[in-house]
Amino acid sequence: MKLGRLNHVGIAVPDMDAAIAHWRESAGATLTTPPFEMPEQGVLVCFMDTAEGAAQMELLSPLDKTSPITSFLARNPLGGQHHMCFEVPDIEAARTNFEAQGKRILGPTRIGAHGTPIFFVHPKDMGGILTEIMETPGDV
Repeated sequence: MKLGRLNHVGIAVPDMDAAIAHWRESAGATLTTPPFEMPEQGVLVCFMDTAEGAAQMELLSPLDKTSPITSFLARNPLGGQHHMCFEVPDIEAARTNFEAQGKRILGPTRIGAHGTPIFFVHPKDMGGILTEIMETPGDV
């Protein structure tokens, strides 16, 4: 199995509005989705594109103290890179492949912010990087 293209870099932020303004002003990024809540994952999410859509960032802030982003921000108060997300054509085949390699999958396969199935692979099994695996969206 080979990973597909890098879909986005997840960035944990302590203040969503300030982060949007920062990326807009410092990098010319454009907001592609207004912030929306994902209560099942405990996060407020929005997506921003860099110039000409060359790269996408997923900004994440916690909805409450139980959010996984809350503990990340406790260790990194300014925020920072949270994860990288790669596309695959078949999420179940990818999950089976990672499990066969002995990689630790964090939780069940679920629907992510792009509306497609995702799962996360433990950073200790991915060179220190929390890695999101996402089924390629149908509209790509």
